[in-house]
Amino acid sequence: MADPFEVRMRFTSQLQHLNASANSSQKAAHYALKYRDMDEDLHSCILEQLERNSMNNRANIMYFIEHLCDMAQRENHLDFVRMMQRDILRVVDAVAPSDGSGAANVKVVRRVLAGLQQKSVLLPDTVLEIEAGLAERDDLTKDTHSALSPISPNSQHPPPDVVTAHPAKRLDKRQIEQRIEEDRERHKRLRESIWAVGEDGDGEFERLWEEASEIGEDDWGVAEEDAVERRVAGEVELG
Repeated sequence: MADPFEVRMRFTSQLQHLNASANSSQKAAHYALKYRDMDEDLHSCILEQLERNSMNNRANIMYFIEHLCDMAQRENHLDFVRMMQRDILRVVDAVAPSDGSGAANVKVVRRVLAGLQQKSVLLPDTVLEIEAGLAERDDLTKDTHSALSPISPNSQHPPPDVVTAHPAKRLDKRQIEQRIEEDRERHKRLRESIWAVGEDGDGEFERLWEEASEIGEDDWGVAEEDAVERRVAGEVELG
């Protein structure tokens, strides 16, 4: 039997080193399910790291939670799911605090909540209730948006290494660059998933076929006219 302290320390380390790649989240989720007999202890690790780490790391843990719940459902170990349902408000408050210090994470929270609802981890009413609270934090997002965007030389904002995300919080240049790079990686993976094609390769064709309107007599007439014009143009060029 594995040593509980060692399992906890290794899992904590994995949470602290999560990044935008799906592999890092999947690896940590696999580890948690490998030691599912310690699920309550590992769940407490997630909550602790959410409340102790940087806002960038909290965003990564939020995405990890979706991976964990999805994997736990597939492996029919629903204790992780139930504990996350119980503590979802605490999770949201840690990732996007109401004081505005994590306003840049509001979009992250919304995306993950939508994913959890789609996977039937959260009820629609629960998501709507949380969304109502997030809406009040949208105004604060405008104040911190510049912390994750390039700052022009003529800007009245502080230089990048001391950008103010909140009166009590500051993001250094390294954290800003890291967040921009991680968001870019996530957007890249999102685009890839949107354009993903099934193994048979016919899914996109069938969707377009169903959405296209039926061909009528007018369509045949236009096609014949186009064919005649192309033939005449070709004869002119050859002549």
